[in-house]
Amino acid sequence: MFDNRELISQVAVTAAQMRDIEARIFAAGMPVAALMEKVAGLITRRIEEIIGQGEYLKNIYFPPSTPSPTLRVGILAGPGHNGGDALVVARELHFRGYQVKVYCPISKLKELTSQHLEYVRSLDIPCYESIEKLQDCDFFIDGLFGFGLERDITEPIASAVNKLNQWHKPIFSIDVPSGLHTDTGRILGLGVRATHTFCLGLWKLGLLEDQALEYIGEAELIDFDIQYADVQAVLGEYPKIKRITTASALSTLPLPRQQVTHKYKEGHLLLICGSRRYSGGAILSGLGARASGVGMLSIAVPQSLAATMVSHLPEALIIGCPETESGAISQLQLPDNTDLDTFDAIACGPGITLDANPILQEILDSSKPLLLDADGLNILAGMGTIQTLLHRQESTILTPHPGEFKRLFPDIENVNLSRILAVQEAAKQSGATVLLKGSRTAIANSQGCVWINPQSTPALARGGSGDVLTGLLGGLMAQAVSRNLSVEQMVATAAWWHGSAGILAAQERTQLGVDAFTLTQYLMSVLAFVKK
Repeated sequence: MFDNRELISQVAVTAAQMRDIEARIFAAGMPVAALMEKVAGLITRRIEEIIGQGEYLKNIYFPPSTPSPTLRVGILAGPGHNGGDALVVARELHFRGYQVKVYCPISKLKELTSQHLEYVRSLDIPCYESIEKLQDCDFFIDGLFGFGLERDITEPIASAVNKLNQWHKPIFSIDVPSGLHTDTGRILGLGVRATHTFCLGLWKLGLLEDQALEYIGEAELIDFDIQYADVQAVLGEYPKIKRITTASALSTLPLPRQQVTHKYKEGHLLLICGSRRYSGGAILSGLGARASGVGMLSIAVPQSLAATMVSHLPEALIIGCPETESGAISQLQLPDNTDLDTFDAIACGPGITLDANPILQEILDSSKPLLLDADGLNILAGMGTIQTLLHRQESTILTPHPGEFKRLFPDIENVNLSRILAVQEAAKQSGATVLLKGSRTAIANSQGCVWINPQSTPALARGGSGDVLTGLLGGLMAQAVSRNLSVEQMVATAAWWHGSAGILAAQERTQLGVDAFTLTQYLMSVLAFVKK
């Protein structure tokens, strides 16, 4: 389905896995020095493309009338091969006319790195043990520590990193920002706050954790032609942890339709949502479902909301249900000749309040794929998540934010250390597919497979954004069932679609202009925009 380069762009690895993959490359005959030259050449090319003949920095630091300056670059070289990469970049930038200075605070270097340092010195490139000598540089290349760092950065390098961050100049980190734990994204004492990170070969897990975001800046993969067979030899035929890419998401979007079809063949979603107090959640989740293209949309709400829902979603079948004194659904009263088996999928939760407890028990007993969000999750947590879900025979999708996750899975303590490991454990224990919301949404199924969505924006940190995702995902689930497609794959696709719509809306309206209703409008246009 995908070529090897696309598959490479999806895979994420730990430091240990990356070492094993590199060991295979070197054992096959690739000299370490040759790989270092190749990687450094690719990095140099990307830096020049980003700098853009000086315009990138000129626009930041120099008045428009100033002639393009000779740019000064500071190279931070550590003791390992990450430092060697940086020193080769230093040499190449020197040959291209940049004014280069090197900060190399450690005297004991790996042999190849030491050789490159000697050659840099032979070119009369100044090398210092004090970071202050580089303060006048226009931008920096961070090659202090690469993947696999386990110990906190200590003095005197800690002070140097702190000063570098305070200068607020562009920093290009090689592989991972120095000080960032490769597997968890945790900062080891102090970390370089990069504006760009060039991840080498394969994505490192830590770069995909929320806690790494303020350190990595704009991250991109430097693909140096790792063979996918080497990845499979270490990770298995089907790697467990992957990034959701545009290509992987678009492989299922838009969902294919036959020339001869009708609305009931295109998925039928039952959306259970809303209360007298929280009518907005019902409207937003309904609009999200509409954008999914689902063939039929039935929305169960308290009777007092029925007229409001019809005015916003005239194409949907609105089911007004009996309600409690507080305005929550008290009984799921479906139309005549209709039961839960009528639908391809059920989504429940936005705005229903905790008073809708009996409704949740009824749909948990159904034989249809079920999506739970918001108060649906809070009610489930009160029932006991794991013992309740283990009795279900069909797919269950949970979409918690971190607070809801902790209520659902109180015994999983590492959610703040590694969202990836936490969501993996939650899915394993419950048998559900768990989507943990965040800047880097992480999704896991019960087999331990994890998908991470890198498509996001702070613009989505607004009330109602999650309700939109519930409707969108519910509509995709119903269509997947009607086409005999993987429901789990639709979870990853929905996360990508939702995040991409937020990014597009923020680009056109600014981050502050992306309310949840606006987001629903961009869902309808994002696919056409991406496919241009």
